[in-house]
Amino acid sequence: MALLSLSASCKPPSMEPLVHSSSCVSLLFPSQLKFPNPTKYKNHKIITCCSNSNSCLPTTATPSVGPPVMKKRKRYRKPYPGENKGITEEMRFVAMKLRNIKGKHTHKTVNSDDGDNDDSSQYSENDSVSEKEEEEGNDDSESDSDSDIWIPSMEGFVKYLVDSKLVFDTLERIVDKSDDVSYAYFRKTGLERSEGLAKDLEWFSQRNIEIPEPSTPGTSYVKYLEELAEDNAPLFLSHFYNIYFSHIAGGQVISRKVSDKLLQGRELEFYRWGGDAQELLKGVREKLNMLGEHWTRDEKNKCLKEAAKSFRYLGQIVRLIIL
Repeated sequence: MALLSLSASCKPPSMEPLVHSSSCVSLLFPSQLKFPNPTKYKNHKIITCCSNSNSCLPTTATPSVGPPVMKKRKRYRKPYPGENKGITEEMRFVAMKLRNIKGKHTHKTVNSDDGDNDDSSQYSENDSVSEKEEEEGNDDSESDSDSDIWIPSMEGFVKYLVDSKLVFDTLERIVDKSDDVSYAYFRKTGLERSEGLAKDLEWFSQRNIEIPEPSTPGTSYVKYLEELAEDNAPLFLSHFYNIYFSHIAGGQVISRKVSDKLLQGRELEFYRWGGDAQELLKGVREKLNMLGEHWTRDEKNKCLKEAAKSFRYLGQIVRLIIL
């Protein structure tokens, strides 16, 4: 057999079993590979392959290494005022924002955006409560902010009690009869007002004071509550809590003024509780905070907006006293 060679420039193979170079690759005679029986392969010839390129050489692909990937820094939103304590504390900050400041009533509500917020305050001037609504109704603090003009009338106070009874009747009926399991936590809280209001209205009736039908502020609020309770429990519970919260926080002031001016110091059943009102409210607060832990941030933001609406509706009912 003749020697097959592709290039005359290749030198005879060395004793190494396999030689790689930039110009020649040689496959050696098997007898040089130190096999146990080299004589068996003595007639075998050498095959060599030479080239001026590296195409004969085995190559290993080198992965391209680009610049290091910089992970985008995650931005965390700032917590809402009171968020670390629970949804009721967030509502309290809403109530503080709604207070009458130097005669100028300002409604501030909460952004419902779940994204980042770089503002120092989570509240913004929003149109969830329109300017017209702001003019029509205010919270309890506005009604008692100026004692010189806060002059209650007997007729107006009875209207206020009638509309209040309608609202509390609706709250108690919804939580007692609803199949929604979240309402079950708020039954028999000790804050119920319907029975006391019924006694007060009976007392006025016995003194020949006419008991009117519920007026527009009460009926419109009740209609809204019924629709809300059927569609969205978290939003209804926002109203539920803030109605009792407003009555306990501002109701004492109203009771004292009305009693002094109209009732010769008599205390109404509407403002009496079977225990410490603040402790009873605390129990409701803890339950609502517990439920609020399972709500999304968007649901909580909507609850804060509903808190502002609650104060507006209640403000309209309170204004009946001085009409």
